[in-house]
This record gives sequence, structure tokens and C-alpha cells, in this order.
Amino acid sequence: MTTRTASCSCGQLRATCAGEPVRVSICHCLECQKRTGSIFAVQARFARDQVVAEGRSTAWTRVGDSGAAATFHFCPVCGSIAYWVMSAAPGFIAVPVGQFADPAFPSPHVSVYDERQHPWAMAAGELAMEHFF
Repeated sequence: MTTRTASCSCGQLRATCAGEPVRVSICHCLECQKRTGSIFAVQARFARDQVVAEGRSTAWTRVGDSGAAATFHFCPVCGSIAYWVMSAAPGFIAVPVGQFADPAFPSPHVSVYDERQHPWAMAAGELAMEHFF
């Protein structure tokens, strides 16, 4: 069985996930854009019994565009979000894919709030590096 560990930037808060995620998705909602500081968020959803969280966390709850609440657990030292729970899916824990720091992580197969996607978002990966220098 595959085991992956996601962690905050300083490593104090971790979420160890056993098995494969049940869903990997991209979210283009405005709240995820604000939460990540990016133009979309990518998260993996695991069954709650597949995840073991370790370390101290501070929790913050917000209501999303869907009307459901999400409680984010972030590191009180570095501020990185390590995982969150959703009132609409209480049997699952979501983990930001970037917190795994694993380029081989399974790719997303769901995209939500596409109407809020920045028009150039998916084309950014097609830019040649020479354009940046």
C-alpha cells in the first residue's frame, strides 16, 4: 500500500495518507484562489480513516460558495495549510497536493468552478522558459 506524507513548510504539521486518494481535483473558486495565493487549488481527498495527522494545528472555518463549511488546519508556526475537513463530506479529509512535494503524485481528474478559471491558467505550462529570461 502506498503511503504519502504531506507537511507544512516547516515540517511541524503532517498528514500521512495511506492508499490512493479517492479524488484529485482542481478548484478555480475565488476562495481557493485567495486561500492559496494562486489562480487555482489542487487537492487530494482521502477517506478519513486513511489519514493520520500529527503536530499542532490552528483551525479556521469558512463557508464556501456551495454553502458548505470547510475547516482548514494550518501550522501555527509557518502558516501552511496541511489539510481540511468539509461539512458536506464528513468521511473525508482533503490535502493540498503541493504539500506532498511529489511531482509523481496522481494528476487531477475533476475540475470545479471552471467558470472562474483564469483564461490563461492551463496555457501557462506551455510557455517556454526562454520567455522568462
